[in-house]
Amino acid sequence: MNDALLYRRQVGLWLAICAATILGMILLGGVTRLTNSGLSMVEWRPLLGIIPPLNHEQWLDVFAKYKTSPEYQIVNAGMSLAEFKYIFMYEYLHRVLGRIIGVLFFVPYAYFLLKGRIPDGYRVKLALLFVLGGCQGLLGWFMVKSGLVDDPRVSHYRLTAHLGLAVLIFGFMIWLTSSLLDSRHEQHAASAVPPWLGRLAAAVAILIYLMILSGGLVAGSRAGYAWSTWPLMGDSFIPPGLYATAPAWLAAFEDITTIQFNHRIFAYFIALLGGGLALAVLRLSQDRLARVAAGLFTLLLTTQITLGVITILYHVPIAAAAAHQVVGVSLFASAIYLARRLLIMEPLGSEKKSQFPT
Repeated sequence: MNDALLYRRQVGLWLAICAATILGMILLGGVTRLTNSGLSMVEWRPLLGIIPPLNHEQWLDVFAKYKTSPEYQIVNAGMSLAEFKYIFMYEYLHRVLGRIIGVLFFVPYAYFLLKGRIPDGYRVKLALLFVLGGCQGLLGWFMVKSGLVDDPRVSHYRLTAHLGLAVLIFGFMIWLTSSLLDSRHEQHAASAVPPWLGRLAAAVAILIYLMILSGGLVAGSRAGYAWSTWPLMGDSFIPPGLYATAPAWLAAFEDITTIQFNHRIFAYFIALLGGGLALAVLRLSQDRLARVAAGLFTLLLTTQITLGVITILYHVPIAAAAAHQVVGVSLFASAIYLARRLLIMEPLGSEKKSQFPT
């Protein structure tokens, strides 16, 4: 193995570990939200905040600060110290994991950069990932601040932005990881597929990302509690009061009935389009990895729809709702990998070898 290939694999494996950790972060963030723990830490201390309360007096001090918050005064008045510790630890662990991810990315990045081991074409992309990670931390605090006011609920717009940026960083890492770890010698004529198939896979990946943003609106506005029936919403497929606000377009972002309805429609559309994509790949492609990715995509899509239905019918149980979030992000990752795998293949009828995009 030559040095260039070795360095590609080292950087690719490092990014894969970072991506897996971010997926865990997204899961923990979902649990933090579902347990109503996100507003338990009323201060943001990027450096000293990694040290939790270590004795009873420190816990009482932190609890006293929480008691000044609107959430305690309006929602959790009379909460015991033990109950506070429970919600505090979820938010604390969420913030600590964020710092760990920062170190996990920056230290190897600096090492690879100083040693000249970052492959050509990746320096700017990795620097962009680092900047986006910093923005994500700032956006997280910006989201929390929106709930430390008279109405102790974080803005569903900021929550959606926070989730959306996390998923965007994760997806970017998956793309870069696959481009680094895919062998440049795997492409052959038998892998050729029609050009439209890769474009369809890319479109499906984009739609899944938009559906995740839609899910952020559902979570932030608590629209998941609006209707607990499926496949109907109440007594009909199209519920009453849909887009009843003025202006009507605002309902897509503010009205909980419309938000949940739109999320369902997104799911139905992606189920049809994604199912068609998987069947087309299995029929038209002989590439082993593309076929495996299509099978995994189908499994995740089926699981995601099932979890979505369970989450609705059982009034948003924590385990199902958290799994629904992390499987949705995993589905996005599988769509990204499948899209990239198809896009690098030589189009049918072409005699010229295409280059693997980085």
